[in-house]
Amino acid sequence: MWIALPIALSLLLLLDQAPAASRAAAPPASSKVWIGRYAEFEEFLRSAPFERFEETEVGVTRPKHGFFAPGGLAAGATVKNLPPRRQRGFFESYKSEIAAYKIDRLLALDMVPPTVERGVDGEMVSVQLWVENTRTIGRVQQLKLHAPDPMSWNRDVYRQRVFDDLVANIDVNAGNLLIDPAWRIIKVDHSRCFVIDKMPFELTRIDRPLFERLQALDEATLTREIGEWMEPGTIASLLKRRDRMVKTFQQLIAKRGEASVLVP
Repeated sequence: MWIALPIALSLLLLLDQAPAASRAAAPPASSKVWIGRYAEFEEFLRSAPFERFEETEVGVTRPKHGFFAPGGLAAGATVKNLPPRRQRGFFESYKSEIAAYKIDRLLALDMVPPTVERGVDGEMVSVQLWVENTRTIGRVQQLKLHAPDPMSWNRDVYRQRVFDDLVANIDVNAGNLLIDPAWRIIKVDHSRCFVIDKMPFELTRIDRPLFERLQALDEATLTREIGEWMEPGTIASLLKRRDRMVKTFQQLIAKRGEASVLVP
């Protein structure tokens, strides 16, 4: 059973005070193998032939797990065949998966794996890098694991909340937030984003570089980067959410001071 996200994250923030001995250990390598190799992974996802597909057992959209030939740049990918439409009570679109990755790149978050559009079996779908060696936040809770570096972990959580508010991610849960061995957050499943103007998280802190990039977003950049993937009016709604978010942080800074709001 998946655990509701606000509960899951608040518990992890309480649990991340790891013993000193574990904090001193060298951190394992991250599963974010795409960092610094974005174009290379994108091209591979667009062109590498699939050898087979398997059904997945999680998520209401039931994406497929596609497998590439061994020895390539990646072992597999998440394949979503979700033409833009309302179904199961929600508007869903594979295009939102691609737009979420583009926004992640604009904000330099490196939380959303490379995601592209391509044809599979005669239909246009989203193809997202399948990230190996991760656990869901729900599983991390069950195992009662502790983040070895609370400051770094909390910074990632604050960034995740900013991103999900910006893209109006109404479907965040403990099954689509992944944690790699380096305790970095990896975000998947954004097919329900952008359409409903809701922000799921209360904003309290943000790091200065992200705050600056958030403020720098403009209509021209967003139209160029995600316009072809968006439904009418969704870019304007995104910018309105951004303005509300910036105002919230500015008010918090005025009330509590920069040191209490802008994390290192």
